[in-house]
Amino acid sequence: MSSSTGGGRLSTLAAAYVVARRDFLASLFSRSFIFFLIGPLFPLLIGGLAGGIGAQVQQNVEPPKLGVAMSEFDTLSIIRARHELAGKLNQGVPELIEVKGTKPGVPVDPAAAMRQSHANLAAILSGTPEAPVLTGPPGRIEQWQGVVSMIAYEATSQAPDRYPVVSLAKVATSTADQNRSRIITAQLGQVVLFLLTMLLAGMVLSNLVEEKGNKIIEVLAAAIPMDAVFLGKLFAMLAVSWVGLTVWGAMIGTVWIGAGHSLGDYPAPAVGWPMFLGLAVIYFSLAYLLLGSLFLAIGSMATTIREVQTLSMPISMLQLLNFFFASYAMSKPGSAMELIAAIVPFSSPLTMIARAALDAALWPHLLAIAWQVLCVAVLVRIGARLFRTWVMKSGPSGAKRRRWWQRGAAITVEAAGRSA
Repeated sequence: MSSSTGGGRLSTLAAAYVVARRDFLASLFSRSFIFFLIGPLFPLLIGGLAGGIGAQVQQNVEPPKLGVAMSEFDTLSIIRARHELAGKLNQGVPELIEVKGTKPGVPVDPAAAMRQSHANLAAILSGTPEAPVLTGPPGRIEQWQGVVSMIAYEATSQAPDRYPVVSLAKVATSTADQNRSRIITAQLGQVVLFLLTMLLAGMVLSNLVEEKGNKIIEVLAAAIPMDAVFLGKLFAMLAVSWVGLTVWGAMIGTVWIGAGHSLGDYPAPAVGWPMFLGLAVIYFSLAYLLLGSLFLAIGSMATTIREVQTLSMPISMLQLLNFFFASYAMSKPGSAMELIAAIVPFSSPLTMIARAALDAALWPHLLAIAWQVLCVAVLVRIGARLFRTWVMKSGPSGAKRRRWWQRGAAITVEAAGRSA
């Protein structure tokens, strides 16, 4: 695209670059930038204290299951015995699921089945009811050893004089433990993304209201397309935000690494840490642009700081609802609820960052990113039109409104004359 049009005006992209460079440098070298770097420490502290935000999500997570890899007859006996025992005990009896081999007649390898299964398996019971073998992580199989012995006792064809001894085969991890760890990573990703977006997106609103007050925005609107003004301000504040995030990340990372920590100490997401961090960068940028474009549209209708606070409060509350919506959808993977949360523009980044932690598939992220980019473009265009309509009083809407007010004033004057 050329840098200017036939009439001598800059093109939209070129003009947006000029506005973005101006706003970025003005913000970066301002005296308030140091307070901008210090300010987020308080919300981060609040976010740390709110670590129990996902308690409800944890309750909705599918409970761990015990797989049964025995002969068909023994499996039916174990399942029937489990139902009988569950009627006697109020809790502590795991749900059973049959585990079949990949080929008929080939014995099931419990350790391999746990690694490959998509079910929420915490352990696998193999062997026979008389000599059961429980395979799984040490903590889980030790917890279930007693109840499995009781189930095997009920399942034996002949009443034994003692409970069967359950042999334990320990493995490093299980599907259930892996799912639980990934849920923790997904929750942390959602919380951090939400806090950073809400903290930083308001900058574009205050910047726009300030320039409306000193008439700078009218000068820019007269020289370049209004879409370019909005694009420039959005990406300038996004660049300022990334400078702040880089400084904060360097400080926190230095302390974190200096304390001897590493990413290996935390549950790894399904897509892996490099891809997860890359998607986090993209989704933060898109979430910032989505919310920032909405704030710009609000700023076009506000003339004072009080009006800004009044108009932005409902948007902030709605974004909080979007966060809870995305958190709830995370507990329903593959459901219509998760699909709706991924389609709604303002909850889509939060939903997809959680999906990156829980599901290794990458193609849904390509669709989500394309959809969010389209939503940003639409919201920027709507915000530019609102500004022209409500502030600049230009275009057909402004002309119609002026004629309406003139007609109303004439009727009022005529009515006053008749009454006199």
